[in-house]
Amino acid sequence: MPSLRPGSHAVIQINDRPGRRDFLGRVGAFGVGACCLPTFDMLAAAADVGDPSALREVDYYEPLEGNRVRCFVCPLNCTLSEGQTCFCRTRTNVGGRLVTRAWANPCVVRIEPIEKTPLYHFLPGQSCLTVGVGGCNLRCVYCQNWEVSQSLPVQVERFSLRPDEVVEAARRRDVSTIAFNITEPVAFLEYATDIARAAKASGLRVICATAGFINAEPLMAFAEHVDAFCVTLKGFSEDFYRNHMGVAFAPIQNTLKTIKHGTRSWLEIAHLIVPHLNEDLVEFRRMCAWIRDKVGGDTPLHLARFTPAHKVKDYPLTAVDTLADARQAALRMGLKYVYLANVASHPGCNSYCPRCGRTLIDRAGFDVLRTAMRGGSCPACSATIAGVWI
Repeated sequence: MPSLRPGSHAVIQINDRPGRRDFLGRVGAFGVGACCLPTFDMLAAAADVGDPSALREVDYYEPLEGNRVRCFVCPLNCTLSEGQTCFCRTRTNVGGRLVTRAWANPCVVRIEPIEKTPLYHFLPGQSCLTVGVGGCNLRCVYCQNWEVSQSLPVQVERFSLRPDEVVEAARRRDVSTIAFNITEPVAFLEYATDIARAAKASGLRVICATAGFINAEPLMAFAEHVDAFCVTLKGFSEDFYRNHMGVAFAPIQNTLKTIKHGTRSWLEIAHLIVPHLNEDLVEFRRMCAWIRDKVGGDTPLHLARFTPAHKVKDYPLTAVDTLADARQAALRMGLKYVYLANVASHPGCNSYCPRCGRTLIDRAGFDVLRTAMRGGSCPACSATIAGVWI
């Protein structure tokens, strides 16, 4: 069974980014897995904008003796000599300063439903402009987006796009929400923070999908600009996280509790069920009990279907029956809103009133077909439905 642990930090050679013509010629080959640009007609000119050598300093680090630095963005707290790069692949010690190579360097810019975050109780049926940058501070053996997340920002197709240009792209397409998704926002936290600040100043909403492996101080500062988080809870043991993600488990639990009880951000949780790795219902029930007791039974839980990828391409698709059984187990454990994700059409994709059982939102995959919501209440029994509604 594949496993992975953090290794030593690598010294990297930063290559020049592709020119605009090269970018335009090759972007189509990547499709939705990397650069997919519904705003492409307006954004293409941005490919040459900005100085490729411009480096934004990281907000959370300390200088050490001998031109070394220590990063405090995530719990790995990487200590780097000159020229070395953090485990996340995005932050490099340059002359005794910790700088990010992920700023204004996205490989993902596309418009999609908010439900793909996944968020089902936050403005359902609306669209968002999703932004992602190469890099990640986890090493998931089954990563569904490994081509971009397990690469340096400069190793994937990308283009220059400043925070104000991201906001302008959303506004021109009449999209009122910006999302950080596909890759790990903790790895491009500086860029995400600057985008989020600009978005909030322009009256836009900000949402974020993350694995939650981040220190408390940067999390709290970032959350001031984020309206909703979806945190992926990948398993429920220290061994699982160490063996299959390469990081510790406790910080993810702390992130969930901090967002729920220490911020004003809306919270949902995603859990990818992978055959042979985390489909055991005993541990799954322990996870659900922890969510109920520590985060709250009204926190939506998304049970996602695994597609063979990365180091476990020989593993099968998650059976829909496995997802459905897990959903029923979660509901019996006291979670009120449990969904199936990455499934084309299933009753478990819909939203139901936890009091009377009325269908509130019909979905086909990530598409909202019909909503019977009345503000934030059930039209049948007037029960309050947790979430952020139109």
